[in-house]
Amino acid sequence: MKYRPEIDGLRAIAILPVIFFHAGFDGFSGGYIGVDIFYVISGYLITSLILSEKDSGTFKLANFYERRARRILPALFFVMAICMPFAWALLLPQDLKAFSESIVAVVTFVSNIFFWRTTGYFEQASELKPLLHTWSLSVEEQFYLFFPLIILTLWRFGKQKIIFTLASIFFASLTFAHLDSKHNPNAAFFLLPTRIWELLIGAFIPFYFQRTKVNFHNLYANELASLIGFSLIIFSIVKFDSAIPYPSLYTLAPTLGAALIIIYGQSNTTIGRLLSTPPFTFIGLISYSTYLWHQPLFAFARHTTQPTTFELAALCAISVLLAYISWKFIETPFRQKVKFNQKQIFTYSILGIIFFICIGSYGIWRKGDLGQVSREKKDFLAYFDNTSPEWQYSEKLDLFRKIRNECNFFDIPKYRIGQQTRTPLTTIDSSCYTNPEDKKIVFIWGDSHAQRLYWGLKQNHPTNWTLLQVASSGCSPQIIDKENKQDYCDYSNWFAIQKIQTLKPQVVLIGQNIDHNPNDMKNIAKFLLLHGASKVILTGPTPHWRIGLPYVIASDHFKQTPRYTTAGLDKSILTLDHHLKNNFPESERVKYVSLIDYFCNTNGCITHFGNDIRTGISSNDEGHLTPISSIHLAKDLLGDIVFK
Repeated sequence: MKYRPEIDGLRAIAILPVIFFHAGFDGFSGGYIGVDIFYVISGYLITSLILSEKDSGTFKLANFYERRARRILPALFFVMAICMPFAWALLLPQDLKAFSESIVAVVTFVSNIFFWRTTGYFEQASELKPLLHTWSLSVEEQFYLFFPLIILTLWRFGKQKIIFTLASIFFASLTFAHLDSKHNPNAAFFLLPTRIWELLIGAFIPFYFQRTKVNFHNLYANELASLIGFSLIIFSIVKFDSAIPYPSLYTLAPTLGAALIIIYGQSNTTIGRLLSTPPFTFIGLISYSTYLWHQPLFAFARHTTQPTTFELAALCAISVLLAYISWKFIETPFRQKVKFNQKQIFTYSILGIIFFICIGSYGIWRKGDLGQVSREKKDFLAYFDNTSPEWQYSEKLDLFRKIRNECNFFDIPKYRIGQQTRTPLTTIDSSCYTNPEDKKIVFIWGDSHAQRLYWGLKQNHPTNWTLLQVASSGCSPQIIDKENKQDYCDYSNWFAIQKIQTLKPQVVLIGQNIDHNPNDMKNIAKFLLLHGASKVILTGPTPHWRIGLPYVIASDHFKQTPRYTTAGLDKSILTLDHHLKNNFPESERVKYVSLIDYFCNTNGCITHFGNDIRTGISSNDEGHLTPISSIHLAKDLLGDIVFK
């Protein structure tokens, strides 16, 4: 197969946005689409090799799997081995247990399934998982297992039958992806059935080349097509974000963009020449190792500090440096058959898999306790363990009652068994939105952070007031004017607005985790005042902790926990709150309440109330208020503003 330098350049266009997205750099909110470009490239290259060898009668399944093992496993095993001592040194038992589980999942090619069941790609906690990025490798590996078998099985029926079969799979997968991205987004993101269509876009290209003579001398057409492809990719990188249903029909933009470049971006076009330049081809050559290195570096750094933009940029550069080293001394030698024959490759691969399974299984058996922390710390962290599906901390504190979970349209039961869905519950308890005693109404609206405001107000509200609530996990308040029973956030927000318009509450109290924007907040307040609310109170963000406050205390302040600390604090939240205070237009009927002003001072943000850190801790995770925090907030500040 003829080497095409522009393909390596396209790999550079794929890997750099992924790294910058994970670094959190501005302008790369859609950088995750780099993975989709890799899928198209992989589908193209793999199918080209299979068709070429089948046409010449030289294809052997063992050789195919040998090439995949040479390409993927040596560098992967090397990076995983380097990660292990850092994981032991930096991770607390619960995280080390999860890391051990991910090791086993990676080498058994099911890490996408593991992370589907245990995390969300866009969740803040995902930044702390060193091997999260291997989910995309598992998708490819699963594709490699069965794709050549389809070609071999259908080969005797002709290429037309192969194309028809692959096209059927393509359309089924794309349809499933688009629908599931709304109803079951985690599964859609991580699993092969909703990703295979992207690989098949690349797979169709060699068939197209064989059936159609592409006129590479029609420079104008090639220039236009490759420029369109490049523009689609850049547009996706800049304009897409975590709110886009993904993968879905939106994903056609970067994947078709990559396909257009592969087909038409030959070396005689502007895009082809750009991608063939040494900087792009160099990054492309080391792109696989760069992909392997960047996430562990970011994750371990975030376990120790909150990296600055400069430090993250330095980590990006270190990723490239380490990638070059592993490409030159690990990847390249193992690809050379004169140094490692097929038998050696398969033997070393099997031994490596067994080794990592044993190491990971030992970590799982020990529950991440490899002697890196004291018994006191382990007991302390175990008290706050809220791992799904048990949610021991929530059950211990009767938290579902104290946040009024019966007013939540998010399907918690399905989430607890790993079947997260965007489809809303059919109903919530009528007590959430009815006022039979005709009392004054405080209507709580928002997400899980709004839910945490309820308990404190419940303990401190006058008898002539009642608390109503429509607050669904993960749903920032938005003005939704149409009923949508396909998305629980849209439905929850629509339902809340309908009830506010009907009940005309004295106060609407809004709380949310993220997405605080002065203009949006102003528009929501204006809408509510025009549609029945007498007063609107919008609360700002709570203090956010990079690894969860219990872990911050265990890591930095276990022997003597100060009342206030800056350790582990996400200082960007302080900046956001300052921006909101300065830019949100308050009035007699619209108020902004800074939670940062209440929970924080010049020494940092509060860690606990009272003398018992376990029962008095201000947050049990990255930012949700505990019941004791809610009570103090309502008693000292919020109650006076709400019930005034």
